[in-house]
Amino acid sequence: MTKRNFLPAVALASGTALALSGCAGSAGTGDGSGGGEGFEHAAPQEEVDAALADLEPVTLNYQPPAASPNSIMAPAAQAYKEYIEERSGGKITIELVWGQAIAGYAEIDDALADGRLDLAYNLPIYNPSDYPSFDAAATSLSGLPISPVVGEAIYNAVSSDIGWSTESLLDEYEAQGVVPLTPIISSGGYYSVCADPGSEPDDWKGRQIRVASTSHLGVVEALGASPVSMEYVEVFEALQRGTVDCTFAQLLPSAEGGILEVAPHISYSTDDHSMSSRAVGAELAGASFGQLPLAYQQIIFDAASATYGGIVGIVADGNAESVRQAKAAGGTIAPFDPETEQLIGQENESQVQAVEDSGLLGDDISARVRESSEKWSAAAEELGLEDQGSFEDLDEWWEHGETDFTPLGERLFEEVALPHRPQ
Repeated sequence: MTKRNFLPAVALASGTALALSGCAGSAGTGDGSGGGEGFEHAAPQEEVDAALADLEPVTLNYQPPAASPNSIMAPAAQAYKEYIEERSGGKITIELVWGQAIAGYAEIDDALADGRLDLAYNLPIYNPSDYPSFDAAATSLSGLPISPVVGEAIYNAVSSDIGWSTESLLDEYEAQGVVPLTPIISSGGYYSVCADPGSEPDDWKGRQIRVASTSHLGVVEALGASPVSMEYVEVFEALQRGTVDCTFAQLLPSAEGGILEVAPHISYSTDDHSMSSRAVGAELAGASFGQLPLAYQQIIFDAASATYGGIVGIVADGNAESVRQAKAAGGTIAPFDPETEQLIGQENESQVQAVEDSGLLGDDISARVRESSEKWSAAAEELGLEDQGSFEDLDEWWEHGETDFTPLGERLFEEVALPHRPQ
């Protein structure tokens, strides 16, 4: 599939592509077995240099989600590489491996655990049997604020917050022999992307719709359509051939894969009845992380504090690019029909209640998500983050680099991730 209209370079690293080989379990459980001295988060560079003075250089390979160096997502991988190498004074070298050349998503956990991969971004949402808590958390994250830019910032903050506070999820990573550096990442909202226009209840009847999660399967069935499960790398060809009529998809990879060329009709939610499972990814470490010197572990973990702004910025870039591509292909960008949105909301409520009844995430997951949403929505407002227009004209008002998400990312890291920093 062709790649067109590549987005501008991302100044900050994106957490959508970050992982390292390491010991099992939460990064916060690391015992520093790799040896050496550590340093405080945000310490001056001279203190970091002193902690690294006697350490041997290391080279780590890194498999980001980007398909090639020319990919929409490639600047994020390059920026992450630069952060690690600069903070370590060149003692950590990152080698980029494009296009899942070492391991596809189905085997990334194994590749991290057995050492074939040092760095990788994975999609636990594709593997609910190994990650039932991830799947349940993704389902529980429906109903958060919706907007093409600020809504993405809030969703990413809540995802990280819920991920770090969900012990069963951290245990699942440990069981797979990997270490979470950011246990849940929302790399963009989910939208209906279809070959033909129309989102009224009758329009869904008979449609074949690609789904990315178990919660989407329930939504498709509630709409009277037929769900089809496949990885997003297969979706372009399926839409092109008419094997599927629509995909429930994030817009960044849709722009990356040229999907809007063959399915240019985007439908989106206008209230808190958004499709769940916006949280799809994770930043992980694999088998050798625990043997790295403590200072190296801390540099890698601290990178998350510099990546949040990149995550949100590149997602907003992807949303705007998708709107641009849809318009160029003669498509439409419109809200769901109210009756369809009501059906989605009813299905979401049923699924969230089932998660709560299961007890997998405790009996208070709905309250935790609501409290986290209120907290990070207030923080975004306090920091002056706001959308400058509607979704339909996103390509006209969104300008890359004009909105600084760094302060929100720093607050998130300090309040949520920092307690898990290797010590």
